[in-house]
Amino acid sequence: MTITFIGAGNVAWHLAPALENAGHHVLSVYSRQLTHARQLATMLYDARPISDLNLAENPSQLFILAVPDNAIDEVCARIVLPEGATLVHTSGGQPLERLQQLVGIYSDIPVKTGVFYPLQTFTRGRALLDFEQIPLCIEADNDETEGQLVTMGQEISTIVYLVDSAERRALHVAAVLACNFTNHFMALAKDITDAEDLEFDLLKPLIRETIRKALDAEHPADVQTGPARRHDTQVMQNHLAYLRTRPVVARLYGVVSESISERAKA
Repeated sequence: MTITFIGAGNVAWHLAPALENAGHHVLSVYSRQLTHARQLATMLYDARPISDLNLAENPSQLFILAVPDNAIDEVCARIVLPEGATLVHTSGGQPLERLQQLVGIYSDIPVKTGVFYPLQTFTRGRALLDFEQIPLCIEADNDETEGQLVTMGQEISTIVYLVDSAERRALHVAAVLACNFTNHFMALAKDITDAEDLEFDLLKPLIRETIRKALDAEHPADVQTGPARRHDTQVMQNHLAYLRTRPVVARLYGVVSESISERAKA
């Protein structure tokens, strides 16, 4: 397929090269920051960086909306697509119905819509990820588009599912807990080690083993350890005393410890 990427951030940085490696052709890359569009375009065969969302004459078949969720409405209000275009977003949290509504409001021509959501954490500028083991969640407003997106997904990944908007929302919530919250807790841990002039590297073997055990277990709760799991209130009170100068972290510690303790009692 011939493709235009709208957005040159974290997702596009990894997805665009993966699609080209599978034989698709990225014709153009749009970004509000033209520098970002140029940087991504240099990684592709002959993509053209663009800064105008009037794409009425663009020959692409597929337009991939790879922008933050809070930018989707704004972009859809400005974009002009050619007749027969397919517009998909890569969001985990935005329902397909919302994209259909936006297209209906702002487009004078029929536009096919869909979702092509890679369930992974991406960072612009990092080494390209291998999409083969990245789950792709597909949804579309018609069978033809669904089939095209599934075929395209299977060309880059061995894990392709049809996932509706309600299911995708649940997956996205779970992903935030498993990925974003886990990373944030590691950031808080580094703040503490830095404050005490300790090496964060001391925690890395623990972090690796914790993740490995959770992934290997039938249920991560089966391998839960720590003072909250043991109902060791003395240790937890000692930790909370240490965190008295970090009230937000102390509240997080208390809420998460309560959740762990309640699950252990069940």
